[in-house]
Amino acid sequence: MALQVNIKDLVEARLYDSEEKVIEDAFRHFLLAHPDLRIAVAVHRYRTDEEITLAKAAAIAGVSLERMKEILEQHGVPLRLGPESAEEARKELAVLEEWAGAGAN
Repeated sequence: MALQVNIKDLVEARLYDSEEKVIEDAFRHFLLAHPDLRIAVAVHRYRTDEEITLAKAAAIAGVSLERMKEILEQHGVPLRLGPESAEEARKELAVLEEWAGAGAN
């Protein structure tokens, strides 16, 4: 059965401000429904992007820091533990605080 509602319908019905907002919302719900994809992306980004901290990878995956360590270990990805500077430590703390605050909602 073909979908009878399209993105434009949602905007025209004033349920969303723009097609971009519909897509963002749909994508967010898609990722919430597929935690395995969030984890795969977190592992990939941690493996390939030196800027992604362990805390940021955990936030992307939607798991605790300890669980993210386990996941990375299972995927054979070496951990980059400990910030290399005070600024990096502040950034990692900010990500953790943001993640903890988001979980409270």
